[in-house]
Amino acid sequence: MANFAQANGELLIAGKPISTFAAEKRTPFYLYDPAILRRRQQQLRAALPKEIKIYYAVKANPNVRLIRELGGLYDGVDIASKGEMIRAIEAGVKPEAMSFAGPGKSIEELRFAIKYKVGTISVESERELEHIRELCCQLNAVANILIRVNPAFELAKSGMKMGGGAQQFGIDSERVPSLIKSLARDATIRCNGIHIFAGSQNLNAGAILEAFHSILRDAESLAAEIDGPLPIVNLGGGFGIPYFEKDEELDLQQISDGLGRLLEGSRKRLPQTQFKIELGRYLVGESGLYVCRVLYRKISRGQVFLVTDGGMHHHLAASGNFGQKMVHRPMPITIANKIHHPTERVNLVGPLCTPLDTFGMNLELPRADEGDLIAVFNSGAYGYSASPLGFLSHEPPEEFIL
Repeated sequence: MANFAQANGELLIAGKPISTFAAEKRTPFYLYDPAILRRRQQQLRAALPKEIKIYYAVKANPNVRLIRELGGLYDGVDIASKGEMIRAIEAGVKPEAMSFAGPGKSIEELRFAIKYKVGTISVESERELEHIRELCCQLNAVANILIRVNPAFELAKSGMKMGGGAQQFGIDSERVPSLIKSLARDATIRCNGIHIFAGSQNLNAGAILEAFHSILRDAESLAAEIDGPLPIVNLGGGFGIPYFEKDEELDLQQISDGLGRLLEGSRKRLPQTQFKIELGRYLVGESGLYVCRVLYRKISRGQVFLVTDGGMHHHLAASGNFGQKMVHRPMPITIANKIHHPTERVNLVGPLCTPLDTFGMNLELPRADEGDLIAVFNSGAYGYSASPLGFLSHEPPEEFIL
């Protein structure tokens, strides 16, 4: 809530009370504030070592206007489909500033990426590598790739683990050295390094640094084993944002200090390496609001229910049915036009005919009536595009960028 200004008990949107702003729009809607995006960019640039390249993970929010804004703030974008690549191109991002990852890239997607000379393709299986080689021969092209490594370790305290053990992601680390050596003789494929993404939505700086340390240690060992340079090491990301009560902000200063020391220690063994991180939620999550309106206030056996015109079909994560863990804890929510009113206990639900459609039960919120506005904070990532918009055939929410 601290990211959005308020006055006289109302959130301010573009300098207007939210009730005035919403009166000119149809609810529900998503709202994104580029000023918050720019503040986050300034924080990151000031904190992280200057040699770190930062890529925006488009999957977090593929809105074209947001990609355009973020493409101008960072060094490139991470894409996971042909559709995301098309959106990024539409937003003005050059293909050479894109990295393409995903365990199930289709032949058509690979052809498109090679044809448009995507900066790097993160290869996640030997069979994918064969497809790339065949396509390069057909197109008379050379593909720049990274080997996505499935490491032996996993990211501790991560909301979603994407490395360690048996995984659909990446090539098992023990098979990578021989694979890279074999590519040294390949005229159609240029191996530019490795990509390791161990997990996401982590609020523990120590755990993230431990993962970075393990990645750098593996990169150093790999460079020694292949007796050659690793031009690029993509460290992944994993930076989280606080969603729930008692969540604490990620300690960016601790990340800064620790990563600086780690890179300094790796420079002797990786002297020519460019380091990248890819972040999505951390860049856009706190910039967004989801706003809906109370349709009905009803009492059922002594409990107050606020039935809204928005719900899980628009914002699945806010219902606790999407994300790292299926947690039915409420995201930060308020009555946006009555922030300082006396509170009461309510059940906040959507309009769908399923008991899964709830924003939270037994919430303490300012007293609300029909027509009042609900604001769900931290809705800039994995909101609109990560929700079942066609469920029950309600109209989709609009998206506005200030």
